[in-house]
Amino acid sequence: MASNILQLHHVRTLPTIHPISKILISQPLTNHIHVKQFTIKCTSNPTPESSDPNFLSPTPTSETTISPEKFPIEKRRKSEIIRDRKSRTGLVKQDPPNFEIGWKRTKPINLEKPVGYVIMDFLEKLEELMARDFGSTVLLAKVGEIVAERAREEAEVLREEGKVEDRMVTELSRVLKLMEMDLAMVSAAVKEETLNERLEQARARCRQAILVANSF
Repeated sequence: MASNILQLHHVRTLPTIHPISKILISQPLTNHIHVKQFTIKCTSNPTPESSDPNFLSPTPTSETTISPEKFPIEKRRKSEIIRDRKSRTGLVKQDPPNFEIGWKRTKPINLEKPVGYVIMDFLEKLEELMARDFGSTVLLAKVGEIVAERAREEAEVLREEGKVEDRMVTELSRVLKLMEMDLAMVSAAVKEETLNERLEQARARCRQAILVANSF
């Protein structure tokens, strides 16, 4: 009885696995690969029917089977843009509303010259000569006398034509006489300070005569 118990205990406590079988179990099964083979069958039927019901086959009335002779070809159309070069010559630029452009003015410009523009021209040139210290003082006084006499003659012509009133001609003659007196003082001046003062006074009289001639 004791021997039987020892034998059973020995059987239960020694569950061993052979090392070779353990290695075989851990290795992958690489030798059991099945290769699937495909076969192609040749038949004499030119239009085989597919066993797949979802496969679409072209019908005789399909658009893809239209012959090239019956295929609708669209001909090339001419350009819809008409280029009329002759009409450009007759184009006229229209004015925008209210003449809102830079090269055309809405306010008319008065191009008429004043009546005494000739007298104004003489006196303006004389005033420029005074500003430049033209020549000597004696020569400047002589030029002033000539210009004043020419201005009086022109004023008399305008009065005879009825374009200028007598009072305007009298006023111009008075201012011109004062200018001549100042130029005479310039030629007689000795000191530089006195010369500059008389010269500025003569220029002021000349500008006053220009304003009188402009008011003709």
